[in-house]
Amino acid sequence: MKKHLIAILGILFISACSDDDSPTIDTEYPEIILFQDSFPNQCSVLSIGQTHTFKLTFKDNRELGGYSLDIHHNFDHHSHSTEVASCNLENKKTPVNALLFIKTYSIPDGLQTYEATGEITIPSDVDSGDYHFLIRLTDKEGWQTLKGISIKVG
Repeated sequence: MKKHLIAILGILFISACSDDDSPTIDTEYPEIILFQDSFPNQCSVLSIGQTHTFKLTFKDNRELGGYSLDIHHNFDHHSHSTEVASCNLENKKTPVNALLFIKTYSIPDGLQTYEATGEITIPSDVDSGDYHFLIRLTDKEGWQTLKGISIKVG
């Protein structure tokens, strides 16, 4: 009986001395939130020669890192879409002067929520048709979330 009591006391002592100050590992992906009444949304249409304002909200359980936007043609009907609804695709075609927009943005340090807004101007000489709008969000730990939206330029 005495040996069992000593073993139990030893286990309690060891567990009481555990390091509760050790940092926990971040295993959660950041979140991208789209607004229903603003750009971008699935099947949005961007007018050639016009400037369009994007509005996005980003959230993370610890700290956000940065984000990037990528608009490229989908004339060959490849897919990155993360949306359930699909858009009507035009016939496949060969690009002549397809729009390519890739830009990386920083998020101020220490934020768990951030509202991103900005403008994208669609040049007047780009091919109209099917495009993808990709949003990549990374948190400070390096976890990344991708949202792929099908859009039209025309």
